[in-house]
Amino acid sequence: MSPVVILTALDLEYQAIKEKLTGLRLHRHPQGTLFEVGRLANRRGRVALAHVGKGNHSAAVLAERAIAEFRPAALLFVGVAGALHTHIALGDVVVATHVYAFHGGTSEDDGFKSRPRVWQTSHAAEQIAQHLHRSGSWADDLDPRPQVHFGPIAAGEVVLNSRLSEHARWIRDHYNDARAIEMEGAGVAQAGHLNRALPVVVVRGISDRADGTKEATDGQQWQPRAAANAATFAAALAEELSTEELATRSTTMPETTRNIATGNARVGVQAGSVHGGVRIAPETSQPEGLPQALAGFRSSLWQAWADGRLDEATYKAAEAELVAADQALEAKSAERKNTLTLALKKLRGLVGDLADLAAQLAVIITLAQSLS
Repeated sequence: MSPVVILTALDLEYQAIKEKLTGLRLHRHPQGTLFEVGRLANRRGRVALAHVGKGNHSAAVLAERAIAEFRPAALLFVGVAGALHTHIALGDVVVATHVYAFHGGTSEDDGFKSRPRVWQTSHAAEQIAQHLHRSGSWADDLDPRPQVHFGPIAAGEVVLNSRLSEHARWIRDHYNDARAIEMEGAGVAQAGHLNRALPVVVVRGISDRADGTKEATDGQQWQPRAAANAATFAAALAEELSTEELATRSTTMPETTRNIATGNARVGVQAGSVHGGVRIAPETSQPEGLPQALAGFRSSLWQAWADGRLDEATYKAAEAELVAADQALEAKSAERKNTLTLALKKLRGLVGDLADLAAQLAVIITLAQSLS
């Protein structure tokens, strides 16, 4: 089952989500980004969690990285925000129906003209979030019980803490239906849009009113309270999205066919029903290079663990050998070829019972042995 990726900008937001997860393990991206992967408390859904820092740009880059690494069922961005309407109380939760990137525009002689960009939350994901809100069960353990508001969220590159500033007037004039303002939603929405309309949902707890009182509300500990409320809703939503993805797969995916080879035989084709002519060509296609091949194998390894075909201890041992292989590949020493090949052969010994992983490794080992 594919995980739900949850991204946060602040450490307190990260910790609020982390408290909802069990069985956490560290997952290191080849470029250094760290994820923690675990299960929701009810164990019906899997979550990959990362801290991306502030701003739409970093959010977009690391969201794209997370999507490529995990092939998730959905992507959530969870954290705190400032309210733009007085009827939205501190501690309430705002779920974006669409996200505005409000800094786009053109400066002309007669003033600044808005050139907005907007990304709409997918219909299916919004319907699930709305149903979760109506059921009310997500907030059973919260006292006081926050309200949930659905509507646009404005995402820019500044912290708004005024009702009178130029930015505040600009938002009122051009985005007056926005419920809240924050700094990362546009980046993750764009990443989702570029990945075949991956469902992206932005969930924000209201920690201030964006009106000059932020220092006071921060002093009253509204940030951690708002982050906890947003995390509670997001965890319940991730569970629903995971359940929906599993139900969709069970009704649309064909039964998996696994062939097992013994002795010196090897599996050439995994197939269920084959219609029409079949031609099996020599295996001449190879990955573009070792770094790409290792990254692809890492994703396949994770998927095998997520599907239950690989136990936790074996997965961790295999991941350790992958890290050793990455380090050997980056080394400049004369021994890097031998070190890399040894790590890959140890890896093959760990996962050799899984034909698809063994086949991938055979190609990777061939590439490694061709290193100069």
